[in-house]
Amino acid sequence: MPLYEHVFITRQDISGAQAEGMIEQFGAVITENGGTVIGHEYWGLRPMAYKINKNRKGHYAMMRLDAPSAAVQEMERQQRLNDNVMRTVSFRVDEHEEGPSQMMQGKTARDERRGSRPPRDDRPREDRKEAAPEAAAEVKPEAATEENS
Repeated sequence: MPLYEHVFITRQDISGAQAEGMIEQFGAVITENGGTVIGHEYWGLRPMAYKINKNRKGHYAMMRLDAPSAAVQEMERQQRLNDNVMRTVSFRVDEHEEGPSQMMQGKTARDERRGSRPPRDDRPREDRKEAAPEAAAEVKPEAATEENS
């Protein structure tokens, strides 16, 4: 059977749990029509490049499918009838990549970079200035009085 990657965007008004439930709902359509869902990813609530139906954000989800084209067409038909689904796209692929998609890899890389940063200095600004006397030496009170004259 042909392999597909299918991405769809749902409205921002629904919860994350409802968006993930839609993945299961559309996966059931694929299995009823003789296909299998190899894997799926919920990418979360993300901003869009432009408004779609007055929405600036959307819940993104991706499904990896091994299904006949009739099953994918039926799933897309049901998504067009569903008011919560704003956009869909299906790609036929030669083979599925192992591991997480590029969207999920970028998220894990960002999380790893956040962990490698030095701890944040939560002291009040005045305390930090006292700790760094070279920063306080840059301010010259004479220059301020000359400008006011």
